[in-house]
Amino acid sequence: MLSHLTLPEYPRFHTTEEMQALIRTQCEAHPDIAQYLEFGHSEEGRPLYGAILGNGPRTVSLLAGAHSDEPVGPETLRTLIVEGLRQRDKLSALFRRYRFLIVPHINPDGEARNQPWIRRWPDLEAYLQHAFREKPGRDVEFGYPEMRVENQQISALLRRFAPYALHLSLHGMAFAEGAFLLIERHWIERTEKLRGEFAGYARQLNLSLHDHDRRGEKGFLYLGAGFTTTPEGQAMQRYFRDAGDEATAALFHLSSMEYVRTLGGDPLCLVTELPLFDIRGSVGGAAPGVPAAYLAWKTLLPELQLKLANGESIGAHIAPFKVQALGLASAMRFQLHVIQWGLEAVEAATP
Repeated sequence: MLSHLTLPEYPRFHTTEEMQALIRTQCEAHPDIAQYLEFGHSEEGRPLYGAILGNGPRTVSLLAGAHSDEPVGPETLRTLIVEGLRQRDKLSALFRRYRFLIVPHINPDGEARNQPWIRRWPDLEAYLQHAFREKPGRDVEFGYPEMRVENQQISALLRRFAPYALHLSLHGMAFAEGAFLLIERHWIERTEKLRGEFAGYARQLNLSLHDHDRRGEKGFLYLGAGFTTTPEGQAMQRYFRDAGDEATAALFHLSSMEYVRTLGGDPLCLVTELPLFDIRGSVGGAAPGVPAAYLAWKTLLPELQLKLANGESIGAHIAPFKVQALGLASAMRFQLHVIQWGLEAVEAATP
C-alpha cells in the first residue's frame, strides 16, 4: 500500500531540475516496472517529465503543480517515484494491478518563481511577501487541452495512456481551516467510505475539516464539511458571465479532471486541498458551511502584505488566527493516503 512507504525522515522541497537525474536513474534501475518519460519543455525551457510505474491493466494518472504556489503535491509525487522504486516490494501488488502515470510538476516555471518563499519554508512572512499564483488565462489547471504549451504536451501524454480508472490532481490551499477534498460529481455516491477515511485521518493529525459551502459557485457543490465537487470550466465561465465579465469567462477551459473524462471510461477524479498554513483560531460563532476565520483572514491579507512591504510588524494582527504550518511529512503522508483511498474506491466500484 502507498501509505506503507517509508518517507524521508526530514523531507524538504526540491525543484524540477534538482530531481530530474535521480528520477531518471531510479526508473532506469527498474526497467521491468518503470519507464522514465521526458515529454517536452515549459514555456521557459524547463523539462516536463514523469514516469510510468507498474504493469497493471488499469491506468492511474497523478499530476501536481498546476498552481505553482502549492509545492506539497509535487514533492509527494517525486517521493512516490523515488521511494516507490526503492521500496518496490511494498507496492508489488499495486504494480501488478495498476499502471501509474506520474508527472510531479506540470508548471516548473511557476515553481521557479516561488522559490524565494519555498526556500524559506515554513516562514509565513516569506510566503505573504513572495508567493506567486497564475491568474485565469495562465492557470494550467483550467487550460486543457491546449491553452499553454504545458497543457498541450500534458494533454498529448494523457491521450497516449488513456483511458484512466483514477485521476488525481494534487493541489493545496495556502490557508484553510483544515483539510479539504474535491470529488468529481459522477462519483459522489461511490465515495462515502473514502470521505469517512479522509475525515478520520484528518482527526489523527489534529486537523479540522475545512467547511465551506459556496452554494454551487464556480461548480463547487457542497457535500458536507471538508468536501465539495470538483470545479468545472463551464461553471467558471458561467460565474463570470453572470457577473458581466465576458473577458474573464473566456479565459477558462477544461480542467484536467474534465479532460481526463473526455478520454473514455469512468475515472474517479479527486483534487486534494491540504493547507500550507492551518488556521486554528476563532472569530466567533461560525455557522455550518461558513469558515469565518478563513474568510476574515482572506479579508486581512492585503493589509498584512502592505505592512510587510513597509517593514512593519504583523504579529499582533495574526495572533488571533493561530496560524500553524502543516508539516511537510504529514502533508505528504496525507496525500499518499488519499491516492490509496482512491484506488480502494475504484476497486470497490468495479463489478
